[in-house]
Amino acid sequence: MNDVDVLILGAGFAGLCMGIRLQRSGVKSFAILERASEVGGTWRDNRYPGCACDVPAALYSYSFEPNPGWSRRFAERREIQAYLVSCADKYALRSRITFGAEVRRASFDGQRGGWLVETAGGARYRARVVVTAMGALSTPAYPSIVGRERFLGEQFHSAAWNPECELAGKRVAVIGTGASAIQLVPQLAPRVARLDLYQRTAPWVLPRAERGTRGAERALYRALPLAQKLARWATYWQLESQVLAFARHPRLMRYAEGVARRHLRRQVPSEALRARLTPRYGLGCKRVLLSNDYYPALTRPNVELVTEPIREIRERSLLDAAGREREVDAIVYGTGFQVQHFVAPGTFIGADGRDLAEVWRDGPEAYKGTTVAGFPNLFFIVGPNTGLGHSSMVFMIESQVAYVVDAVRQMREHGWARVEVSPAAQASYNRALEVRSQGTVWTSGCSSWYLSSRGKNTTIWPDFTFRFRQSLRRFDPGAYRICAEEPR
Repeated sequence: MNDVDVLILGAGFAGLCMGIRLQRSGVKSFAILERASEVGGTWRDNRYPGCACDVPAALYSYSFEPNPGWSRRFAERREIQAYLVSCADKYALRSRITFGAEVRRASFDGQRGGWLVETAGGARYRARVVVTAMGALSTPAYPSIVGRERFLGEQFHSAAWNPECELAGKRVAVIGTGASAIQLVPQLAPRVARLDLYQRTAPWVLPRAERGTRGAERALYRALPLAQKLARWATYWQLESQVLAFARHPRLMRYAEGVARRHLRRQVPSEALRARLTPRYGLGCKRVLLSNDYYPALTRPNVELVTEPIREIRERSLLDAAGREREVDAIVYGTGFQVQHFVAPGTFIGADGRDLAEVWRDGPEAYKGTTVAGFPNLFFIVGPNTGLGHSSMVFMIESQVAYVVDAVRQMREHGWARVEVSPAAQASYNRALEVRSQGTVWTSGCSSWYLSSRGKNTTIWPDFTFRFRQSLRRFDPGAYRICAEEPR
């Protein structure tokens, strides 16, 4: 049995940030469990061609660890992964991390006031506090299509890219037109013999204001860190201003829709193809995508956009609802993640024996996106309603980490054995959140992964990010049931 005060689950942006901040606050007894063999989270796992961030790199990094060496305005996956590896090394976190440790079960021990955590490999941990930093975009979602298991060719999800599979010269089907697909399709199209792109809903695509960073710019940031800090804050406020359109005055989105329509007209000459690529919902209701090469890729002679639903996957082909069969050698699923059910059944068992997956059956819900009633001393980083449609998740991560670190500090100073958010505080918080979500673009009528099966926004923070940070600046014990130190 391994005993620690704080156990962190996951070693991506959130988990590493949590470890660094705990270390800086003087907490010595903590450990990190990571299911893979390296740090990085989503930037380690997503290795598909063209994978990059759609938030400017100036803001997509820790505030306390700026990187003056970004080569482009929007960093590619390899650069972000290298950045996270360097952070793990610089802050000496590797000695704290156990790799290949996938959490199988975590159950609250009411007698000892802490958590018992078991890994798939049989290791056991006892921790006063558990911080889950696994994120909602960690479990790939596959479509429910008849015959998927019968396909004899290569098939894999974009988040589980098979680098051993050579797709050059083959017939490839890409299912889905989300953020991953619009990055990988332009990379695959020139290499494959034919590419069939299966689209259920046309996404809104805006131009990507991409550019390389000049050597003089990087040199300035190295010599004068304040200059990079100012650039970071300029980027932050530029993105933050978009909340006015997303959440306050959705009519402002019409200007952005005009930009997107002009982008489509400039890049797709065919009126018939443009019609099929034109979204039928308001911009922002689903994730807004950025690309300069997606539309041109769809005009290539070896690329076909298929808008008929897939009826069946056969051994060597896909059959659509119109009865047309297309032979393929490989299938790539760009179908996103299990955002509404990112906690597997049996993983977290609370103080009263309830399974968190069952509690969240109709959609995840938490207090300040961080704690859940019935699950004492359990904190989520990137929990429900902490996602963003306009800015950097690193800002949200740092906000939540500050809250959790302060909770741990107060628990140590006051000798609290357990802190559990009250059901009333959680319910009140989420009622206010639901009211705040009304009238925003995210609840304007389309079906998206932002919403639960009941149409409730369980994913997006529907306000300015600085307000989220303000609300999590300090741990608020008044919203919690506090139990003093229990005798052992």
